[in-house]
Amino acid sequence: RAGKVPGIIYGEGKDALAIELDHKDLMISLRKEAFHSSVLTLNVDGAKEMALLRDVQAHPYKPQILHVDFQRIAADHKIHLKVPLHFLNAEICPGVKLHGGLVSHVMTEVDVSCLPGQLPEYIEVDLSNLTVGQSLHASGLNLPAGVTLVSHGKLDPVVATAVMPRAHVEAEEAAAAEAAAAAATPAAAPEAKPAEKKDAGKDDKKK
Repeated sequence: RAGKVPGIIYGEGKDALAIELDHKDLMISLRKEAFHSSVLTLNVDGAKEMALLRDVQAHPYKPQILHVDFQRIAADHKIHLKVPLHFLNAEICPGVKLHGGLVSHVMTEVDVSCLPGQLPEYIEVDLSNLTVGQSLHASGLNLPAGVTLVSHGKLDPVVATAVMPRAHVEAEEAAAAEAAAAAATPAAAPEAKPAEKKDAGKDDKKK
């Protein structure tokens, strides 16, 4: 009723502390990509604390935030956080510009580990050299200094790949099938000419 959102801040060896935030301001902040992948500064009873947004609980159908979780961090301790990927130059890559393919974004974010001061707001992915049938893997990302990827069982997952549209592939397959069928069909034999009839009058004279 008061337009506030309950929350909690925890971590760094300190007791968990219940907090509240203005609902309107929080809703505006949550619409910003950077709010989910940046080090935040919280003003808690006049003291500033660095923290990360860890969880948001929303109402099932109302535009209402029910609860938020923040984790305290220290400037000298590494953190793990998901960072969004920003894809560049997809429209000029050979797979799209020369072959009419499409770029499929297999991943839209990656989990990274770094110190809080080195945390990037996002990671740029250059697709300018991607061609049809080729994939860009996580190992090919240009990471900022001090930032490393955190793998979760997959050693080098695919980030993006260039593929041909399904309709184009089906059209090529149909054309190939028609060409194969035409090549397999034997050419029709020429029609035999009808036998010429003998001149009956000449035969009668001979008799």
